[in-house]
Amino acid sequence: MIRRAYDEPGADDGYRVLVDRFWPRGRSKAALRLDQWARELAPSAGLIRWFGHIQTRWPAFRERYRNELDTPASRDRLRALLDAAGDARITLVYGARNETENQAVVLCEVLLEMR
Repeated sequence: MIRRAYDEPGADDGYRVLVDRFWPRGRSKAALRLDQWARELAPSAGLIRWFGHIQTRWPAFRERYRNELDTPASRDRLRALLDAAGDARITLVYGARNETENQAVVLCEVLLEMR
């Protein structure tokens, strides 16, 4: 499950993980109610800059981000995230405005493939 950082946490969110490299503006720790901040799983700064939420770059962004996640270190971090959540639902929290083309969508796909 994914949820914007600017939306209120849901009662059924389970294990909430911020997946942005930077803290969402104007949101407090208390408001976000996070269990983890996995900034090391966020896209690289260079990839974020390149993407710039330009819609025509979305397919290439997805592929490049998946490639960033396909390293031994990233796979270890992904596995650690799954282990930390246990049987709880994982909610990936992100700050982007676009709800369908952002890193949480890609990360959710990868985590579902690993479960």
